[in-house]
Amino acid sequence: MKVILKQDVKGQGKKGEVADVSEGYARNYLLKKNLAVEASKGNLRDLEATQKKQKEREQEELEQAKKFKEQLEKTDVELTAKAGEGGRLFGAVSTKQIAEKLKSMNMKVDKRKIEIDQPIRSLGYTKVPIKIHPEVTAVVNVHVTEE
Repeated sequence: MKVILKQDVKGQGKKGEVADVSEGYARNYLLKKNLAVEASKGNLRDLEATQKKQKEREQEELEQAKKFKEQLEKTDVELTAKAGEGGRLFGAVSTKQIAEKLKSMNMKVDKRKIEIDQPIRSLGYTKVPIKIHPEVTAVVNVHVTEE
């Protein structure tokens, strides 16, 4: 019996997939627990429409991410910090500080999306990658000046 899975089912497939299972398993478990629906013509048509809408939504999100990337790359983030001799900072500039500065510039970025291996510990310009979308990464210039 062919069924359309409404949720991920271990050993059968992921949500939205059409699975071929035994009739007893489908009737007594999947359909009763509302984990699947029977793969009729109408249900298959609904599934295709849902998948099409999902692809359109993903494409729109990608376009928005690309526009946001262009906007981010045009801006320089300027931060001030206390520094000692040789341009070494007392402490460091963290992803939280960069995210807060971007937020004050009306560009909301989650601090977990900012990908720096270690906090910035010196004065000057640093290129910082920010993952906006799984396929889009922007590189922002962060300028740290002495307080």
